[in-house]
Amino acid sequence: MPEYHVTTAKIGEVLLPSNQGRACEERMPGPCAFVIFGASGDLARRKLIPALYRLGRNGMLSGNFFIIGASRSESDDASFRSMMEEAVKKYSTFDNAAWEAFSRRLFYRKLDDYGDNASLARIRDLLSEKEKEFGTEGNKIFYLATPPSAYERTIEGLTASGLSEETRGWSRVVIEKPYGRDLESALALNAFVLRNFREDQVYRIDHYLGKETVQNIMMFRFANAIFEPVWNRRYVDHVQITVAESNGVEKRAGYYEQAGILRDMFQNHILQLLALIAMEPPSVYESRLVGDERVKVLRALRHIQFDGVDGSLAMGQYVSGSVDGKVVPGYREEEGIPSGSNVPTFAAMKVFLDNWRWQGVPFYLRSGKRFPSRFSQITIQFKQVPHLMFRQTLGPEIAPNALIFKIQPDERVQLKFHTKNPGPRVCLRDVMLDFSYAQGYEGVMLEAYERVLLDCMLGDKMLFVSSEGMELSWSFITPILDLVEGRGVPGARAPDSYLYRAGTNGPVEADRFIMNDGRVWRNYG
Repeated sequence: MPEYHVTTAKIGEVLLPSNQGRACEERMPGPCAFVIFGASGDLARRKLIPALYRLGRNGMLSGNFFIIGASRSESDDASFRSMMEEAVKKYSTFDNAAWEAFSRRLFYRKLDDYGDNASLARIRDLLSEKEKEFGTEGNKIFYLATPPSAYERTIEGLTASGLSEETRGWSRVVIEKPYGRDLESALALNAFVLRNFREDQVYRIDHYLGKETVQNIMMFRFANAIFEPVWNRRYVDHVQITVAESNGVEKRAGYYEQAGILRDMFQNHILQLLALIAMEPPSVYESRLVGDERVKVLRALRHIQFDGVDGSLAMGQYVSGSVDGKVVPGYREEEGIPSGSNVPTFAAMKVFLDNWRWQGVPFYLRSGKRFPSRFSQITIQFKQVPHLMFRQTLGPEIAPNALIFKIQPDERVQLKFHTKNPGPRVCLRDVMLDFSYAQGYEGVMLEAYERVLLDCMLGDKMLFVSSEGMELSWSFITPILDLVEGRGVPGARAPDSYLYRAGTNGPVEADRFIMNDGRVWRNYG
């Protein structure tokens, strides 16, 4: 029998039997230039530059690397570095020496317009100059942190200016959500993108897939023999996926009025979480094969039947209330929101997968703003025990077992089961086996954007959405959007939308929505 040692894993190590020990795969990106369009915007300041800075500080960027920021704001290299320094101090742990080394690789060029030939020519000249200085070998990533309305102009400009050419090295383009507004616009955008870039060059980013707990779902399922045999309709009663936010629309009123909760959360984040939880094991842990299995789940997703929509969909919008002891305004009172807006800020839906593994198992999906706290979790709730031999002493039933993946804010995996209380009486207590990612780990913990940016530089598309996956998710969501927003679904009635007070878990009607099935929402603390 192999001997196991109790120890703390260092970075680049795993705990294995002593006769099988080997280092984890360490992946370092090669030479690369990183061009951010929309570099003066909120996304670049809050997420992109701080993430790239942390990668550099932790020694996870190539020495042959530099960044060009490009936007329509008046700035130069020095003022851009100063602005990004303030952003890093605000959104990351600042280290002066690390920043000095990083900032020397940071440059800026103003754009007259995102597709302007003269502006892009200035970026091309700067790229050419810095490629020689930093030795990036012609490899380049173009990150579109622009408003979606600028995607096509920017991509067309990249092609017309020759910036996207792969005469030396490779070129990749990263596109943020929202990738279209519905199926028709998403298909049109995708067709345009693929006229200018090959599919293998296109990275449709969903940062939720970069979170540690999300990545661990596959490892947890397919590297442990004890869970996969019960991961099916015979043992699982239902699955809940909740993405709850305590904040309101903040400064994103214009975006949110156009998006609403269905576009903002369901079309991308939640359906991708569903695909990971429900997918079949690929033959090899490889990007394309994993992506194929996720696509199969979306293909099996049963479209909501509009004649029974009340049992499948619940909508809501928050009104004024209290969050963390502070009075907050209702959605219609937020700055920039029309007083009569009916845009939903909460949605819950019940969906099914028409395949062998999951037939008949409901998946309850829920997301909303102004919850009491911010949390995201996936709960696998198992069926009741088939025969309760303790009913004479414990009552008619006991709570079912559950497996919980906590995605944010505290990344952990928990298993809920029952044991006997100590002492002479026969009574049960709930016990939680709890694994925290941070506890006992001394290595580098990558945040979601750090992971997806690193994978983009590595050319690993495991955590990115494929063209077909994007199309299938929009195919599912678009008929629901048409119904909710009052567009052409003959004979169908739009679902009622209910008000809920900020600081609560959504409208009470959403509780009835799941209680009608004899179940309740689970918010495991």
